[in-house]
Amino acid sequence: MINLSSDKDAVLREAFRVLKPGGRFAVSDVVTRGDIVPEVRKSLLLWVGCVAGSLEENDYRTKLAAAGFEQIDLEPTRVYNVDDAREFLAGQNIDVDAIAPQVDGKIMSAFVRAMKPRSN
Repeated sequence: MINLSSDKDAVLREAFRVLKPGGRFAVSDVVTRGDIVPEVRKSLLLWVGCVAGSLEENDYRTKLAAAGFEQIDLEPTRVYNVDDAREFLAGQNIDVDAIAPQVDGKIMSAFVRAMKPRSN
């Protein structure tokens, strides 16, 4: 779960380094779409629960490309809706009614895949 790392760039660079040319990178991770409100990102319990540390999908692609990967693909396996948001925000001292609609459809589980070029 790369989203739990405090230095995602280093994790992706290391994954790239250890793969042989043509090697495949594949993880299941929590990814976001668009901006997530700061109140959600700041919650320690949500960090442990894999939401607060998740990368926005375009940032994930950018970081993978910066590490040297090609053929980058993010395949959503579950997109969380407003009811899911209410469930994981409950009891966090957060105004659930105000925040839940702002995260509706913005948090997803996804397969993240990429390939190290054969020429490296």
